[in-house]
Amino acid sequence: MADNFNFELVSPERLLLSEMVTEVVIPATEGEMTVMANHAPTMTTIKPGVVSVRSASGKKQDYVVFGGFADILPTGCTLLAESAVPVEELHKDELTRRIEAARQELEHAELHEHKSKLEHFIMELTHLSGIVQQD
Repeated sequence: MADNFNFELVSPERLLLSEMVTEVVIPATEGEMTVMANHAPTMTTIKPGVVSVRSASGKKQDYVVFGGFADILPTGCTLLAESAVPVEELHKDELTRRIEAARQELEHAELHEHKSKLEHFIMELTHLSGIVQQD
């Protein structure tokens, strides 16, 4: 049986989750990452994607995050998201607005590095559109 650890998912708007869990899968910038109890201390940036949480009771919850970073310790993990919502609360029109805002910013971007980051961000948001609710 897997050990439990404390997981917190925090956005500027609210604390979305704070509970004991057995596993969390996070969309780290370098690729998906599974966090379990006694994980080596790590700090990583987060890209837009889905955070999957398995609680100590076995319940699975999914959240959409739009960037941020995670602080992982052997005893717990805190994910500070730029923005986050439960998957069932994210609607297609919200995602479309975010994609359109990124495209507008891309049109005015001058530096190649900034353009490249925006193009990648738009690609990640577009990938998320397959999991969100229709309005």
